[in-house]
Amino acid sequence: MTVELREVTKDTVRAVCALEVHDDQKGYVASNALSIAQAHFEPGAAFRAVYLGQQPIGFVQWRPAATPGTAILWRFMIDRAHQARGHGWTALELALRHLRSEGFSTVETSVVRGPASPLGFYLAHGFTELGRETPRGEWLLSRSL
Repeated sequence: MTVELREVTKDTVRAVCALEVHDDQKGYVASNALSIAQAHFEPGAAFRAVYLGQQPIGFVQWRPAATPGTAILWRFMIDRAHQARGHGWTALELALRHLRSEGFSTVETSVVRGPASPLGFYLAHGFTELGRETPRGEWLLSRSL
């Protein structure tokens, strides 16, 4: 089956909002429902559901940064039942390609450090640490597109 990014619609929003990470990961990413709500108040924010065939398995959200040409990967998650199967890797690559097609040349994200942090995932995907923290204590990462 193919992994792809699709728009969230009125017919799919409940299924997307029902997706969850493992319990020990919940402190590292907001719920999809909160993410979708916040996107409506953030200029330029966009989001997509990650699908495996006809089933939603994840969520990705981004917005433009203050720096021209830079996007912020604001949220990224794969449902706990679909982790450790390569779907997250594929979904992130699809999201990065989409951002490149939108004219962005750099993507930044942030992570909370801890035992279930996604830091290793992002580093393995070519992100580098910027050596700075956000005001909320999250570590900043960047990658060229």
